[in-house]
Amino acid sequence: MDVVYEDNHLIIVNKSSSEIVQGDKTGDKPLSEMVKEYIKQKYHKPGNVFLGVVHRLDRPVSGLVVFARTGKALARLNEMFRTKEVHKTYWAITGNCPSAEEGELVHWLVRNEKQNKSYAYDKEKPGAKKAILDYKLIGRSERYFLLEVDLKTGRHHQIRCQLAKMGCPIKGDLKYGSPRSNPDGSICLHARRVRFVHPVSKQEIDVTAPVPEGNLWHSFQNDK
Repeated sequence: MDVVYEDNHLIIVNKSSSEIVQGDKTGDKPLSEMVKEYIKQKYHKPGNVFLGVVHRLDRPVSGLVVFARTGKALARLNEMFRTKEVHKTYWAITGNCPSAEEGELVHWLVRNEKQNKSYAYDKEKPGAKKAILDYKLIGRSERYFLLEVDLKTGRHHQIRCQLAKMGCPIKGDLKYGSPRSNPDGSICLHARRVRFVHPVSKQEIDVTAPVPEGNLWHSFQNDK
């Protein structure tokens, strides 16, 4: 487990693509339980350890996950996420180059619960939620392109769905149109940076996560 920031109220972890944030039907041990054990051992805490899950990342996605260590921080962070005071930046590797090097994507997303998939439409549909993101092409290699994505809304599979709708499915993301999977089951989407005002101390928190292991990720990071 890779802890990149912690204090009395918060802990921020750089999640690997194989980890789940909360327990699911697989029965695999979730990241939230690993963090609880880490806190319990490090601070010699007796009994149950409090840990609040503020947001999630899809299992095949890597990068920053923010947890609350106190009830006060949890309540305030939940409100900050709701009012979009937490700024998240993602890196995505795609096999196709976008037609414009930067821009804003606005779609209406409909979630299909049975398929665990979202569908993007250009016009509003019944039950759809508006999804907005900004993207910028920040790197390229012979076969792949690196996009930086700033989320304006937080919808189910939003980045995966909107980039695919643009014709740029994320490398390894079979569900949204990538031609091949990645050998480790990941998709090339990484929650790279998170910025917000600390819910208790009011200090500026600005954390950047190292990219996952792999020559492709590291070649792009070194270029930056």
